[in-house]
Amino acid sequence: MTYRAPVKDMLFVMKELAGIDAVAALPGNEEAGYDTAAAVLEECAKLNEGVVAPLNRDGDLQPSSFSNGAVSTTPGFKNAFRQFADGGWQGLHHPTELGGQGLPKLIHAACIEMVNSANLSFALCPLLTDGAIEALLTAGSDEQKAAFIPNMIEGRWTGTMNLTEPQAGSDLSLVRTRAEPQPDGTYKIFGTKIFITYGEHDMAENIVHLVLARVTGAPEGVKGISLFLVPKFLLNADGSLGARNDVHCVSIEHKLGIKASPTAVLQYGDHGGAIGTLIGQENRGLEYMFVMMNAARYAVGVQGIAVAERAYQQAVQYARDRVQSRPVDGSLPGAAAIIHHPDVRRMLMTMRAYVEGCRAMALVGAAAYDASHAHPDREVRHQNQAFYEFLVPLIKGYSTEMSLEVTSLGVQVHGGMGFIEETGAAQHYRDAKILTIYEGTTAIQANDLVGRKTARDGGAVAKAIAAQIEHTEGQLAQRSSAACRAMHKRLAAGRQAFVDAVNFVAGQTKASPNAVFAGSVPYLMLAGNVVAGWQMARALMVAEDRLAAGEDADFMQAKIATARFYGDHILSKAPGLRDSIVEGAEAVTSMALEAF
Repeated sequence: MTYRAPVKDMLFVMKELAGIDAVAALPGNEEAGYDTAAAVLEECAKLNEGVVAPLNRDGDLQPSSFSNGAVSTTPGFKNAFRQFADGGWQGLHHPTELGGQGLPKLIHAACIEMVNSANLSFALCPLLTDGAIEALLTAGSDEQKAAFIPNMIEGRWTGTMNLTEPQAGSDLSLVRTRAEPQPDGTYKIFGTKIFITYGEHDMAENIVHLVLARVTGAPEGVKGISLFLVPKFLLNADGSLGARNDVHCVSIEHKLGIKASPTAVLQYGDHGGAIGTLIGQENRGLEYMFVMMNAARYAVGVQGIAVAERAYQQAVQYARDRVQSRPVDGSLPGAAAIIHHPDVRRMLMTMRAYVEGCRAMALVGAAAYDASHAHPDREVRHQNQAFYEFLVPLIKGYSTEMSLEVTSLGVQVHGGMGFIEETGAAQHYRDAKILTIYEGTTAIQANDLVGRKTARDGGAVAKAIAAQIEHTEGQLAQRSSAACRAMHKRLAAGRQAFVDAVNFVAGQTKASPNAVFAGSVPYLMLAGNVVAGWQMARALMVAEDRLAAGEDADFMQAKIATARFYGDHILSKAPGLRDSIVEGAEAVTSMALEAF
């Protein structure tokens, strides 16, 4: 099945909802306006459609393999990664002084979606490298930045994130990997790390591992964790590759999905200790790693949008080709393509509306990130930072849960053929499942949304978002179209449901934590639904105006129809979620544990 990058929709969102003109007005972004975005996205589409996407099925059939301590990636991956790196895509949004192109996150986010739609397994390598670069930019020394970041941007080296251990999954207070200080200022690292994405592979000359470990004598718990840079190959004084470090892959996992991405078990220190250097200060490792994790959490949310887009495109193609049964309205004399059947259209519209809503939410979030870093006004920076941080668990949690529903619908549209691996529909479904788990499960995103993003400030940021949504409702109310009237009704009900949930969470987290956290994931899903629906409402009004001006009638009519569908079929779920959050806790917690 071919993949076509949805460049037109991305550019519509970037211009009309995310405000790329305002992003281009920020200091340092002067060359990053709409025309630049259009040119970059077109080039990115060519690479991913022509080179990366054709390898997706190959990776599922011929996954990475492990033999004698070495990992061989899927045939074609190494060449594709070379083309990816040579095109400058790894450094798209990283600083120019270190070899990057310095483009805003808004443009980079659209490119992330394309590479992940093309090939989710392949895209994980640059995703983790981006995270490693972000962590070094935040806390690395000048020497570490100069020695490692340019090589990662060039794609000669890649990066990893080493958190998890056999006994320490989400609870990083249990990390036991140890770091022993050496007289020369380095550390020797000993321990085992699991679930290390691209922890070993053959696509680059060196792999830069960022490793959480405890310095000898450090405090117990999360306060005693430090972050270390441990390369696969040590560096000589001139920066060239030197001796092999004492970090080795001992196996790779056999997985439900993303099979081409090698998930490694890494052993540190079996032969005297892996040599690492401290990043930042001792005992602040978790703080630094969260920089990497937040970058990765946003990117995983975009992965959800990406795999859902790929599943949608494949389902539409199949629905146009598959002939089965006469239309229920008798509009054709015999059997017709299944896209004529109302329920197939309902499934396709559900897929499309989810994808477009989440894409809009993610790109609006990216623009807020850009403003939070580059806007000259301190207060504007602060407001955008708070907005972006509130959106991250929604983008990660809602978009990945959405991707499971959309890829499942993709299988359903195919019917029995969707259950057969040859069609490829099942691969998207299998690949999507991990997105709700890694970089913090949906429940962990919900805990973050409840604790750090809602209860901590008494719901202030959430209510400020609700006020913006109410402003959009006012704009809808001034319009007479059936689509706007319907969306006004749904958005108003959704916003009120969201406010009720925010008040419950902000008011009850300390007094009744079990009651609040029983509804934490529904709260995340409600917030994601409403924020994405808000963006679809904004898109609806823009599309009506553009249609009235005679611009691109087919695209604008489709956008109006999709937004209306989101309101009537997805946003309409918000009040029910509100009830389960505010009134449903006792049903979750009342059963005795021994009764399960």
